[in-house]
Amino acid sequence: MDMLRCVVERIIFQNEENGYTVVKCKAKGYHELVTVVGLMPSVAVGSVLSLQGFWKNDGKYGPQFTVHSFEETLPITTNGIEKYLGSGLIKGIGPIFAKKIVNTFGIETLEIIESDADRLFEIHGLGKTRVECVKKSWQEQKEIKNIMLFLQSYGVSTNHATKIFKTYGTDSIHVVKENPYRLADNIWGIGFKTADTIAEKLGVAKDAAIRLRSGLLYSLNKLSEDGHCYAVSDQLFKAAERMLEMTAEKLRPVLENMAQTGDVIVEDEAIYLPPFYFSEIGVAKKVRNLIETTRRKRIDTAGVIERLNTPKHGGITYDEVQLEAIRTAVMHKFMVLTGGPGTGKTTTTLGIIQAFQASGLQVLCAAPTGRAAKKMSEATGMEAKTIHRLLEFKPPQGYQRNAENPLEGDVLILDECSMIDIILMHNLLKAVPDDMTVIMVGDTDQLPSVGAGNVLNDIIASEVVPVVRLQRIFRQAQGSRIIMNAHRINQGKNIDITNGKASDFFFIESATPEEALEKIINLVATRLPGYYHADPIRDIQVLTPMQRGLVGAVNLNKMLQERLNPAVAALAKPSINRAGIEYRLHDKVMQIKNNYDKEVFNGDIGTITDVNVEDQELTISFDSREVTFERSDLDEVVLAYATTIHKSQGSEYPIVVMPFMMTHFVMLQRNLLYTAVTRAKKVLVLVGEQKAIGYAIRNQKPNERKTRLSLRLNATKQMS
Repeated sequence: MDMLRCVVERIIFQNEENGYTVVKCKAKGYHELVTVVGLMPSVAVGSVLSLQGFWKNDGKYGPQFTVHSFEETLPITTNGIEKYLGSGLIKGIGPIFAKKIVNTFGIETLEIIESDADRLFEIHGLGKTRVECVKKSWQEQKEIKNIMLFLQSYGVSTNHATKIFKTYGTDSIHVVKENPYRLADNIWGIGFKTADTIAEKLGVAKDAAIRLRSGLLYSLNKLSEDGHCYAVSDQLFKAAERMLEMTAEKLRPVLENMAQTGDVIVEDEAIYLPPFYFSEIGVAKKVRNLIETTRRKRIDTAGVIERLNTPKHGGITYDEVQLEAIRTAVMHKFMVLTGGPGTGKTTTTLGIIQAFQASGLQVLCAAPTGRAAKKMSEATGMEAKTIHRLLEFKPPQGYQRNAENPLEGDVLILDECSMIDIILMHNLLKAVPDDMTVIMVGDTDQLPSVGAGNVLNDIIASEVVPVVRLQRIFRQAQGSRIIMNAHRINQGKNIDITNGKASDFFFIESATPEEALEKIINLVATRLPGYYHADPIRDIQVLTPMQRGLVGAVNLNKMLQERLNPAVAALAKPSINRAGIEYRLHDKVMQIKNNYDKEVFNGDIGTITDVNVEDQELTISFDSREVTFERSDLDEVVLAYATTIHKSQGSEYPIVVMPFMMTHFVMLQRNLLYTAVTRAKKVLVLVGEQKAIGYAIRNQKPNERKTRLSLRLNATKQMS
């Protein structure tokens, strides 16, 4: 093997999951920076590396040194120390203070921080708060470094080591040695496979009970990510056998023990994780209670219906189905209103609100996401909250509104209900008093919830509550090709792609992903902003079926960032690099995990308003509310110039640009295309292949989510 000793100058890419890293290094005897690739999970800018590996000549990237093993030491030159401290590794020290500290203490800098950190007060601008921050961060880095020395040979990334340390502190190594599978149970972002890699190297047997238990739980969780509330044994064992390399005979006694200890709940052939089981039971029971309990305040139903029968009620003319929806709402305690775009759901919802308010009832409005709540508020003129805010969620206590402290009001109207999963529905209904009226509004043809369950469709299918379907497309909506094509997609018909200047729906043929990518960048950066006088970042959203690939969200974000928010050296635009993503001032970003501490939720879109390089923190504005993120929190934040169609649920954008290619084959389904098309308010541009569009329209897979909510609702109906 070849040997190479070098100093890390720049991190090009770092995969937080497996530690795969690409760095540019300065090495003795080499005039140009050397490209080094391999598993190096803990390296930072300024790290001094002793590498073993071999040279290869990559056809695309040129000469590279591929790492087999490496050792890391602290830098020993003032230049190296400055880079090391300024890399963001030590919170409180960025490039500016790193230069000041090294200029003052020189080669002794690291020793002074280690043994006499109070001398940092000698540096102008370093006050007590910052020095204490540096001391704490240095100590944490030492602890993490010790953990890393232990975990490094198991391929655990710096990011995961940081999370392990934050969760378990100085007990980290003990916890990992005792039961590495606890990492998968307790730490978001660390899955079974990472824990299993550690366990194998610690000598945990392949058929150990703790391994099989963790693998079964992981398999159930993965199935829930596909929308299933439960699994049948054959389905679960098939998934677990493949991953664990164990037979069903070995797994069955472990599963039986898990049922006895309450890790899972087995009902007939259905195997549930407890939260999903109790949520289904709870939702079914609560819907029945709501149906059977009379309102606290009486409504003059006859009077409301008489007012509605006037030709123009409140300046709005309703058709007979809309009137029927309003009558149904005031006559029943629980109701579902459904329909596609342009069928008058918003107008009908307004009529329902006015009918209740005319009778003196207090109406609450809510939706699953911040974007959906904002849209509902704009449409109704009323305050609409996210369900989490309505329930006053406060970590770590949880929902402040619950059965003991219920919501105050008479009517709850929920919008975008196709997005509500079973666990969220359960927590919501727990806080709904039995005498409250519930109106669910949603489009059943959109993608189902990201979380497990199929709540809206299950409630409709149970036939225990009245359902009104709006199907007539109103005349003003018939002028929109977006709306008409959405309905054609829904009916399994080919869409109208004749384009034309007066159209709001355009199709641009692209035979290859490379061609599509070039056209999308040009559309977003130049053509659409010029023609529609639109802001390319604020007004235009790229939606794509997948994360990966040339026209997947990851690559589109990288390319669009370079075009719309370039890192121009002359502007000295501040940025923070993490896991191969450069977060720049003014970048458009999305939160991809519910963070209850920060009150930002999966799918929320914001803008980076401040980059604190010294403290390695970003400030992101979400709907004018500014939230601070430390560098270690940034695995929750991604660039959002492009996003997946799934992440766009509940949102509307003035202009949508969407690649739709046969390379997206595994995702091409009717409800995916329908959901994407209905996200555009003013203009939609499809870039891709007619073949892909046709395939998606024809591909209407039956919804196969495993849930028992509809059966449970019917059971409560039979019992009453």
